Amino acid sequence: MLGGALRIAGIFFVGLMSAGCASPMSGVGSIAPLSSQASAVSAVASAVAPHADTMPDSQIVAEVPAGFVSFCTRFPDQCKKPGDAPSTIALTSANWLTLEQVNNSVNRAIRPEDDEKHYGRAEYWNIPTDGYGDCEDYALTKRKALLDAGFPEPALRIAIVLTWRQERHAVLTVTTDHGDYVLDNLRRDVVGWDQDDYQWIERQDPNRAWGWVALGKSTDPTFIASIAQGPIGAAD
Repeated sequence: MLGGALRIAGIFFVGLMSAGCASPMSGVGSIAPLSSQASAVSAVASAVAPHADTMPDSQIVAEVPAGFVSFCTRFPDQCKKPGDAPSTIALTSANWLTLEQVNNSVNRAIRPEDDEKHYGRAEYWNIPTDGYGDCEDYALTKRKALLDAGFPEPALRIAIVLTWRQERHAVLTVTTDHGDYVLDNLRRDVVGWDQDDYQWIERQDPNRAWGWVALGKSTDPTFIASIAQGPIGAAD
């Protein structure tokens, strides 16, 4: 399962040296308060989440993306130490609907624009207030919305992947008692991490405020060597 689902090898890290996100859905509008959508979803309060497996983590410490370091410096409240907060949420129907609402609302609210055009620099992770952003901005905005809704921070983890087109991309993963799910600006529905045709590279460590871990076989010498050759995700 692990080897087949993650599909990670040293050759994939070459692609991470180029900046940019996968082309997202076009967004429009503003982020609606969750309470304002309650009546619209009350009829489907018994919604059942699709099946998802638990994403396996390794103990390999990954290079922290430079954009994330800058983000945490500017938004320290979004990068707190885990403390006693749980790293898993209960996947109740209410929590599932909240995940769907946040994913759809943020996807509609933000229009895609790369960092070079938006901020005049190759890499700048942000929670945008002007309605424009790239893949990290979508993910960070969704993460903030879920934190504001009461979800525990260790359960909300940004991940770096390669898409089926070998494009570098960032998504938000949510760890639940029914598996790990993905909130993605490339799709409207929330799906299990193993349902997307992604090559999983790294994601936040739930045990360290600024820590990241590599996703792969900790005993694979090729994988370990690829990490040693250069920073993971440092280009964006």
